[in-house]
Amino acid sequence: MPDRALPVIAVLATGGTIAGAQADATSAGYKAGSFSVGDLLAAVPQLAGIADIRAEQIANVGSQNMTHGVWQALAARVEALCRDASVAGIVITHGTDTLEETAYFLSLVIRHDKPIVLVGAMRPATALGAEGPANLYNAVALARHPEARGRGPLVVMNEDVHYAREIQKTASAGLCAFASPNRGRAGVMHGAAPIFYSRNTTVHTTESEFSLALLEKAGWPRVDVVYAHANLQADLIDFLAGAADGIVLAGVGDGNATDLAIDGLVRAASNGVAVVRSSRTGSGFVARDVELDDAGMGFVAARDLNPQKARILLMLGLSITRDPAALQRIFDRY
Repeated sequence: MPDRALPVIAVLATGGTIAGAQADATSAGYKAGSFSVGDLLAAVPQLAGIADIRAEQIANVGSQNMTHGVWQALAARVEALCRDASVAGIVITHGTDTLEETAYFLSLVIRHDKPIVLVGAMRPATALGAEGPANLYNAVALARHPEARGRGPLVVMNEDVHYAREIQKTASAGLCAFASPNRGRAGVMHGAAPIFYSRNTTVHTTESEFSLALLEKAGWPRVDVVYAHANLQADLIDFLAGAADGIVLAGVGDGNATDLAIDGLVRAASNGVAVVRSSRTGSGFVARDVELDDAGMGFVAARDLNPQKARILLMLGLSITRDPAALQRIFDRY
């Protein structure tokens, strides 16, 4: 029996590479979400020495198949666990492809300061040198640590700790696939304890104005991303403007695109579709009213949010307002 004096950590599993299996240990191919949360925990018996684990399987998918439905179920369960005084912290195992999106989403809809840590792996569980067990151990160690409280959802990968807003997957393979390119990592794990370098300075969790209830009431507004490239035409934008509540431009450089595409986005904005300019470059800052007349065109500048996170913030923003000026204020805060 576990020592009841140990902190209770809830582990919520959603699948991903950390739960993936190969045909053999040297194969490049694998099936994500092959193992259950019980299998993951059995591979790390050392967890019994640092926490009393309560495990639940929320989903078991590759995170390329992450859906709003899974987000809804996951966030609802996290909310309930945050209200449970017996639970010290929460760990979420997740595929790496959309891990940053889930982390950022939770940072905006969970209004609690309890430690929430997301973790994944770049190598499947059956691989030679699989890092999943070490990552999971670090995640539980971080979730039980008092220094993790009040920082919003954190992500731990390869002993690095990142804030949900800042982390990005920056490589398709390899252990060093995650970074926080604009503001730097939050800290590192040293043994079973974190060393934090900074605090996040943007609004999250307890100060957030968003919630699952507001999002559900708004019907989860549809927001799509358009990727800018040479010779981009406006027909795709015109099509999306008839279907979407919002469009995020993953623009070249400072959130720009061809004149034809910008004209299409102006038409969309004039018809009530929210338009946000972000950058496809992977880092940097999209400034307002520099290359383009955002105020005159009815656009919102994403600042240093990447396109996939700008999509999440716009979706949540649209659950409150459709006014471009008000949406810009939201992007300035979050």
